[in-house]
Amino acid sequence: MAGSMCYLLLVSLLTPPCVGTILAAQMCTEVAVNLTYNCENLGLKEIPERLPATTKFLEFSFNYLPDIQNSTFSRLRDLVYLDLTRCEISWIHEDAFENNGELSTIILTGNPLIFVADTAFEGPRALKHLSLTQTGMTSITFIPMQNLENLETLHLGSNHLSSIQLPSTFLAHNLKVLDFELNAIHHITKKDIASLKQATNLSLNLKGNNIRDIEDGAFYQTTFQNLNFGGIFDVSFMLKGLQNSTTHTLWLGSFQDVDVLDTTPAMLEGLCNISVEALNIQSRHFSESAAIFQCFTGLKELDLTQSHWKKLPSAIEGMNQLRKLVLNQNSFDDLCQINAASFPSLTHLHIKGNEHKLDLGTGCLEKLKNLQHLDLSHSKVAPSTCCNSPLRNLSHLQHLNLSYNEPQTLQGEAFRECPQLELLDFAFTHLHTDASPSPFQNLQLLQVLNLSNCLIETSNPQLLVGLQSLQYLDLGGNPFRSGLLTKDNMLQPLDNLQVLILSSCGLTALEQQAFGSLGKLRYLDLQHNILTGSGLAALSDLKATHLNLAANSIRIIPPSVLPAFSQQNIINLSHNPLDCTCSNIHFLRWYRENLHKISDPEETTCGDPPALRGVKLSNVTLSCTLLVVRLIFLVLFLLIIIAMVILLVRRYIIRKYENI
Repeated sequence: MAGSMCYLLLVSLLTPPCVGTILAAQMCTEVAVNLTYNCENLGLKEIPERLPATTKFLEFSFNYLPDIQNSTFSRLRDLVYLDLTRCEISWIHEDAFENNGELSTIILTGNPLIFVADTAFEGPRALKHLSLTQTGMTSITFIPMQNLENLETLHLGSNHLSSIQLPSTFLAHNLKVLDFELNAIHHITKKDIASLKQATNLSLNLKGNNIRDIEDGAFYQTTFQNLNFGGIFDVSFMLKGLQNSTTHTLWLGSFQDVDVLDTTPAMLEGLCNISVEALNIQSRHFSESAAIFQCFTGLKELDLTQSHWKKLPSAIEGMNQLRKLVLNQNSFDDLCQINAASFPSLTHLHIKGNEHKLDLGTGCLEKLKNLQHLDLSHSKVAPSTCCNSPLRNLSHLQHLNLSYNEPQTLQGEAFRECPQLELLDFAFTHLHTDASPSPFQNLQLLQVLNLSNCLIETSNPQLLVGLQSLQYLDLGGNPFRSGLLTKDNMLQPLDNLQVLILSSCGLTALEQQAFGSLGKLRYLDLQHNILTGSGLAALSDLKATHLNLAANSIRIIPPSVLPAFSQQNIINLSHNPLDCTCSNIHFLRWYRENLHKISDPEETTCGDPPALRGVKLSNVTLSCTLLVVRLIFLVLFLLIIIAMVILLVRRYIIRKYENI
């Protein structure tokens, strides 16, 4: 019996007090204190009472709110933004938003509206944005528009509307965006357009409507910011209906899965009598004739994405005003096949996602002396020695994107032809680099460099020499030898660096002074590595940074690291197997005292002990002071036992010798 009591006493003393207190979870997520709340998809049937009256932004979509009454949002008088997407709303009663005078955005997308009262929108004095997409309406008269004179955007897509004519009572002078995408509009009349003439710089979206005719003169002397007629089978009658109109952007593109007529020069003749600056005519088939471009001479931007071009005609004339040319997802074999000399004023050229392997050739773009942006990403650019030959005479180039291409070899001064580069992107393009000199040494103006997943030689300390203006560097996905970022690493020349990405680099430790030269660093991404608490010595070099340590192998954070944590602005420790026992008590206390610094606290959870696995750190409290007391009692108990044993042995020996 005495033995059992001793055993129970030992068990009680040795059992660690590591079961924490779990606080009750709150349903709605507080995004900004007392201002922004996300209650999305929580199965709610009313507005929670816990939401403060100061709430300005409320995301309430995917709940159940069959009708909106005067009292529904009466308590939230400061509301500015309200998203009620797919809340099964059928009825909006009189004066539903009477108490929400500051409300500027209401989103009612996906609600099966049956009734909207005439005074439903009278309350908000400056309602600017209203979305009624997918609400089943068949007529615009369904909307009480007499109180919407300040409206700037009205989204009516995916309904059953057959006319775009706005009610005469609606004052459209502030309207900037009117969206009728995917309705049942087949005809456009003069009256339809007349109702829009109050608006200035209006963007009208009629994409996905099977428009069959436009009344002659309907668009006469009208001016728009954007006109979108995407998906039209035959563009010729559309262009005829737009005669003598003006628009900054005209969208006549089609869809990948829609059959359309092959576009001929005759079908595009109507463009000659329309004032257009930017034309999007993607996903159509063209006859390879220079006459296609005869009415494009006034354009400043032209988008021919996925238009099945294999070679642009060599006899194109009059395109001297074109500044931006988009040739994405076509089928060029050689960069010279775009006949760049036909577009001498280009500043932006995009050939992204080319379907054939693209040979950059030599000097194919040398006539584009004003080119500033060049995007050749995802284009199967053939392996070559990059990049002076293809970029000949492009001395004004500022942005170059060669990401997601075949392997390239970079030699010393690889960008001698374009010393004005400010952004260079090689992501997911395997790069071979010489040991020295640096291929980037003449890019003194470069500010952004993306070398993620390029398999570069990270042990070369000279690789980034010459980049004194660099502010953003992405090295994610490049393995570091032995998993160690040493103090003599290639980052040392980058005095002005502000953002550094080192995610998924297989890092296990950061040597002291590894970031010693990066005094201006403000964001450091170290997620998805194998870092542990003992490998964070270099963080003491950093101050006032956003530090991302998510998805590493951090269990216990030594007290010596906590001062480095304290001098950062934001820290993300989510998805780490953090120890929530008294072995990590110093960090756990620091965490609770510095919750304002923690990013993604919802995913910052315990990994140990098993009883607390998955519990948020912010919901765990430990009482480790009792452990010291228990240890003292345990030691005293053991000393008493030892003393008793010694006394018993001594008495036994004395008695034994007394009997001799």
